[in-house]
Amino acid sequence: MLEHYFKYPRVLRRLRCGALGKEMDRIAAYFFDTGYKHASAKIYIGRLGRFSDFAAGNAQAAPIDQDVINRFVHSLRTATPRIAARTAIEHARRIVPERFSTLHCCTTPDPDGPLLSFYLDHLRQVRGLESKTCEGLVLLARRILAWWRVHAPDQSLAAMTGEHVLALVQHLLLLLTNDYTRSSTTSYTRTFFRFLRWSDLNSQDLARFVPRTPCWRLAHLPPRLAWEDIRRAIDAIDVTMPSGVRDRALLLLLATTGLRNKELRSLELQDIRWRTAEVLVRRTKARRDRVVPLLQEAGAALADYVLHARPKTSSSQVFLSYAPPPRPFKCSTSISRIVRSRLERSGIELSRVAGAHLVRHSLATQLVRQRRPINEIADLLGHRSIDTTAIYVKVAVPQLTDVALPFPGGAS
Repeated sequence: MLEHYFKYPRVLRRLRCGALGKEMDRIAAYFFDTGYKHASAKIYIGRLGRFSDFAAGNAQAAPIDQDVINRFVHSLRTATPRIAARTAIEHARRIVPERFSTLHCCTTPDPDGPLLSFYLDHLRQVRGLESKTCEGLVLLARRILAWWRVHAPDQSLAAMTGEHVLALVQHLLLLLTNDYTRSSTTSYTRTFFRFLRWSDLNSQDLARFVPRTPCWRLAHLPPRLAWEDIRRAIDAIDVTMPSGVRDRALLLLLATTGLRNKELRSLELQDIRWRTAEVLVRRTKARRDRVVPLLQEAGAALADYVLHARPKTSSSQVFLSYAPPPRPFKCSTSISRIVRSRLERSGIELSRVAGAHLVRHSLATQLVRQRRPINEIADLLGHRSIDTTAIYVKVAVPQLTDVALPFPGGAS
């Protein structure tokens, strides 16, 4: 397989003679099968060839240990080759793990690990909460345990009292400024204390000592952009590049369906109903599937991307990363980065909050201004309660003036 990247016999002989010589064809096949660009794979193989020569003088038949890797990396003069070398070696470690010795890291055991694992199982198995919610609850529980270890060393959780709870909450809230975050923090704190009582780690109902932090959900306007700005950002995308075709389809789908970030990343090819012009959204936040309309422009852009610009891969997800190897987007920041980049390129000034949810807010605001029924907007966005959609009514100032009652004593 090395012949696909190198043609000179002398180079091929050198690549096949080092400590990784017998595995170099297997490594090259991995880069080819996973869709790495020819130039990128050639660079990685070249770095591994140099490392293979370096490691050949260190017991070629034995597994390569971390000390050999460190000495090779430090032998490189500048930072850029070192980064490329480490990346290439990590690839080799995944492809041919038998050629490398197992790392034995001397890590300090986590004193809160068993309790947090028990708490996580309780949240998943007993409470039935989603993974994202469990992550936030466990993170706050770790902070609570760390605070307790500092303020009550060598004492078990059974010794915690209401006074401790008030001091803890005061400490947590001083670190926060956002009303929503403060409210969720106190709510998560009560959840952890209820778990302590449920598991007999503390006999008191400590949750009742946690004060309730008011969070007026309708007190602020949702972040949004003018619909003209969304349209300008979509029209400014250069579709001569495959990434531009993908980003245009992505933005149009967000702007016309209001999909959430996770819903967009989870969208699969079989979820697109081309003949009926619909998109099936699975595994939503409300734990139920819903169907959203696929408008003509968004459908045409999506078809163009799937037919001509989507990487050839076995993955069923619609939107894929072009960074080799092509793969689905795993985290929300990838989609947010694409949206923010496209909006900024069109000259739109953005606040700190900018991503798929900003486009979702903008769509809801536009539909309210078009006097679409509020229940129709709630169904499109996948809201379980129409009260969640009510926040967008506040931006419809012309409609609100129509329902204003006359002021007593004013002019008729």
